Amino acid sequence: MPHSQTSAPRDSRAGVRLARGASPWLLPTVATAALSLARARRSGVAKAVAVPATALAAGMLWFFRDPEREIAPGRVISPADGVVQSIMPWKDGRTRVAIFMSPLNVHVNRAPLSGTVTSVEHIPGGFVPAFNKESENNERVVWHFDTELGDIEMIQIAGAVARRIVPYIPQGTKVEQGDRIGLIRFGSRVDIYLPEGVDVAVEVGQKTVAGVTRIDRD
Repeated sequence: MPHSQTSAPRDSRAGVRLARGASPWLLPTVATAALSLARARRSGVAKAVAVPATALAAGMLWFFRDPEREIAPGRVISPADGVVQSIMPWKDGRTRVAIFMSPLNVHVNRAPLSGTVTSVEHIPGGFVPAFNKESENNERVVWHFDTELGDIEMIQIAGAVARRIVPYIPQGTKVEQGDRIGLIRFGSRVDIYLPEGVDVAVEVGQKTVAGVTRIDRD
């Protein structure tokens, strides 16, 4: 069942941590910055490297942030931070809500509803920009959740830079609404399909916050 907080949803600033799955990118960057800073006084080359390396490390730390969230009430909440790119009726009666995630967004994705993960399928593909229509053929991970609304499909789509999607949990896992379920590295997209009869509460161009923005309307 959804979490029952009644206060206004917000980030818990004291609870910001780094995303699982960040190490392959983050550790070499931070190590390079630390080494170049340590040698900067004795080496002109190290000094020249220190500034961009430190800036890159700081950018990586910002990108891989994973703030705690107070999960908002609602039947379906946003699985991703970003901007609603499109809202499209599907032939089977469902409605697809596509959320574009820029490199400035938090890239940890969350469960849109409570339920059981019935399928986690990795599908190889291309790496065109995530805002491009052809991105539907990109590398992606397709999730299915058995929920109180029936089967809910969610797709994590890699972008031009995001070359790796990191699922956190396997098939068969029971999740609470707002639980962390995976990471997409760098710019990307997340699609969620609302069942037939469920109205959309967001608009194209609207910003969303994972675990906070409600996607459906009563």
